[in-house]
Amino acid sequence: MIRINLLGTAAPKKGKRGRLFKMPKVTMDGPSPLITGLALLVLAGAGLYLYYIQLQGTHQKLQTSIAEANRSITEMSKVKQVYLERQKNYDAVKRRFDIIDQLRASQVGPAPLMTNLSDTVNNTDGVWLLHLKDEGAKVTLDGVALTPNAVANLMTNLRRSGYYKNVELSETFQQDNLKIQTFSFSLVCEKTKA
Repeated sequence: MIRINLLGTAAPKKGKRGRLFKMPKVTMDGPSPLITGLALLVLAGAGLYLYYIQLQGTHQKLQTSIAEANRSITEMSKVKQVYLERQKNYDAVKRRFDIIDQLRASQVGPAPLMTNLSDTVNNTDGVWLLHLKDEGAKVTLDGVALTPNAVANLMTNLRRSGYYKNVELSETFQQDNLKIQTFSFSLVCEKTKA
């Protein structure tokens, strides 16, 4: 039997096994590796230079933004100073108005005292006031009543008026010098802050 090699490769010798694959042959027909390396180096340098230029632009923009922010901070600090000064003035004026309102609210003059006392005595039967002494926080009342119950009713009405608190009876005694039996009394009351 005759064998013909159509592949054009040498037939393996008998007894030895052939290789499973062949290594390709490297030829130097293409561009030089040195030139290729230099070209890649130049391209990498150009890319880095472009990236550097981009970073410089970003840096300039950030520096401009920082300068604008610093100017804005300076302007806002001036506005803040003006605001704080006006707020301080507002607080001072508000404090003064509050003090004035407080003084008006705590102002107790003879007119409200007399009006309230007049209404209370007029609503209590059988009681007449002879003397009134205003001692600031306390009021002393001296008067005459027809019965001891009338004095007790006057004390209750004074407490209910809301203008007086701690209504106390200092003394009471019976007078027989008139044709009618009467009771003289003396009351001490504390004014409320309302």
